[in-house]
Amino acid sequence: MRIAVTGSTGLIGKALLSHLHDNGHETVALVRRAPQSASEVQWDPTRGTLNAKDLEGVHGVVHLAGAGIGDKRWTDSYKNEILESRTKSTALLAARLTELEQQPTVFLSGSAIGIYGPRDSEVLGEDASHGNTFLANVCEEWESAANPAVTAGIRTAFLRTGIVLSPKGGALKKQLPLFKIGAGGKFGNGRQWQSWISITDEVRAITHLLTSALSGPVNLTAPTPVTNAEFTKTLAKVLRKPAFMAIPPVGPKLLLGSELADALLFTGQRVVPNTLLADGFRFSHSTLEEALRNLLQS
Repeated sequence: MRIAVTGSTGLIGKALLSHLHDNGHETVALVRRAPQSASEVQWDPTRGTLNAKDLEGVHGVVHLAGAGIGDKRWTDSYKNEILESRTKSTALLAARLTELEQQPTVFLSGSAIGIYGPRDSEVLGEDASHGNTFLANVCEEWESAANPAVTAGIRTAFLRTGIVLSPKGGALKKQLPLFKIGAGGKFGNGRQWQSWISITDEVRAITHLLTSALSGPVNLTAPTPVTNAEFTKTLAKVLRKPAFMAIPPVGPKLLLGSELADALLFTGQRVVPNTLLADGFRFSHSTLEEALRNLLQS
């Protein structure tokens, strides 16, 4: 298959491109800078520029682009950037796909489990109701922006991704330095749920969705979410380090701002991948310990 990928320089995008190449697929990376090879196409979602002809012959599109949720404090301007970087890029892609003489068979559009909002211990499948937080509203608008592709009959699935574990980026990379010196610990009371997925299974699941018949929301999380306390204990065990610290909310809230700290560290969702499992997908890493051992000791 010939697959177009946005967000190709990000954590998931890089791993996905490598996985697709290893499995014999041809890729086209959408980039904002000038293309450096025949396998790259320039676009500018902010200005709404993308030549539909550059996507002719593409069998599938995986859309992963968007401003980082935790990259900056949530000022009003950065919250607007988080929203528009997702909605404008998705709407532009969806519109251009409908203009193609030969439309792709599948559009996999990014989303996140933040759509469910903070939910304590409630088990959340794809049919769960949505939250009413900033991130939940962003995810709703993000998914809605793909409507032109859905209306055109392009099979569209929404990648509701959880916490992607990789030592190369994301939350795990930020935690490792402290845990490796025995200074790691749980956030607050540690009872908030963390719905994680290894980078290996993230890209495997996306690749699976390129050829499955699934459409609509799909939770990209491992089948065994854990509390933050359990995550802390397991990571410390794998690293053979103590982790007795308990980080109170006051410090992170001063550093990041209360809203961002709550969203990233002190609240969570207990999300399960019902749709993927029902479709026959089998995880390489079903438990947190095996995922961390594979990622950190390979």
